[in-house]
Amino acid sequence: MLKGLGGLGDMAKMMKAAQEMQTKMGEMQEELAAITVTGEAGAGLVKATATAKGELTALEIDESIFVPSEKEVAEDLILAAIKDAQMKAAERSQAEMAKLTEGLGLPADMKLPF
Repeated sequence: MLKGLGGLGDMAKMMKAAQEMQTKMGEMQEELAAITVTGEAGAGLVKATATAKGELTALEIDESIFVPSEKEVAEDLILAAIKDAQMKAAERSQAEMAKLTEGLGLPADMKLPF
């Protein structure tokens, strides 16, 4: 169909592929918002739940850590649980993006979104 136009046929294919990628990226963002991960600290005394996009959605704290003299320990456990959840969210997000890039024939180490 576009043979006589040189590289324009390839350009049309690239544009179509880019549109497909944009659509799939939008779908992936929605999926990441629905996936949850849980980070823990203090052998499960503090649990933080986040979406794969990194949004903190819940915090569960065992009441045994509420000892006034242990305030700093409780704060450290809370921060550790949140950081653990965020790390797991980032890992899950990267894993989901890797699936997307693989399906599109892109290099596995390509970072998306750009």
